[in-house]
Amino acid sequence: MAKQKDMRKVKTLSPMSILTPYIMTNRIGSMNLMKDTISVAKIDKYIKEKQAEGMTNMSHMHVLLAAYVRLISQRPQLNRFIRGHRVWTRKSVEIAITIKKEMKLDSPDTVVKITLSPDATIRDLYDQLNTAIEEYRNDPGGDFDRIAGGLSYIPGFLLRLVIMFLRALDYYSLLPKILLKISPFHCSLFITSMASLGIPPIYHHLYDFGTCPVFIAFGKKKREYKVNPDGSVYKDQTVDFTFSCDERIADGFYYASGLKMFKNILKDPWQLDNPPENVVEDIK
Repeated sequence: MAKQKDMRKVKTLSPMSILTPYIMTNRIGSMNLMKDTISVAKIDKYIKEKQAEGMTNMSHMHVLLAAYVRLISQRPQLNRFIRGHRVWTRKSVEIAITIKKEMKLDSPDTVVKITLSPDATIRDLYDQLNTAIEEYRNDPGGDFDRIAGGLSYIPGFLLRLVIMFLRALDYYSLLPKILLKISPFHCSLFITSMASLGIPPIYHHLYDFGTCPVFIAFGKKKREYKVNPDGSVYKDQTVDFTFSCDERIADGFYYASGLKMFKNILKDPWQLDNPPENVVEDIK
């Protein structure tokens, strides 16, 4: 068993930030919920350009995820997590996504997971994500499904003990790397799309097991009528999205700043074609 070198404890925190995880001891009880709306006119134009360049599967999902990776490059506190009542930070960005093999009621869910550096471009994300999804759909039953399937055969009273043991290992940063690599509960961000289901985004809960501090859901595209400063009315297309956030990793001002930056990135998605000018490091 070994610790991930990609992670480290944050040591130079304020006294309040040190105490908070001991007072607010679980992720669900520390969860804040936010909802906002973005105009997708420029995003749709950008997607059509990328599709014409050969990125035929480009979608809102890719743009939102690339924008969030770019956000973390400038707001590294959003890549923190709580483990063992301590604040940790990551160097890379780990993203977990729920998918179905087929859009059918009886088609099972699974999770694919990719790891990117904070200076990744949208092309980097597109290639990794599409490869992960295609590999699963062409050959269902990856490592996560196999481990989950094996655990499901354990009798309930023993399974509770196994999960308690895994929680203890996780608390002390002793989970095997193989489990950390495939676990959807250990990530920087979990995202789900309601667009393909044709419904608004849900407020998804966080998980008390693992390290995921942020869950994003986004809904279907819709039309809205808006008013220009001169009083004229125009039709816009928008997408609603929700954030569920662990408030222990950053304060409200930092989250608000991050949300504004996230929306500003989405107003100019072309910047995602290139790496950021610089990557901001988290404090020691």
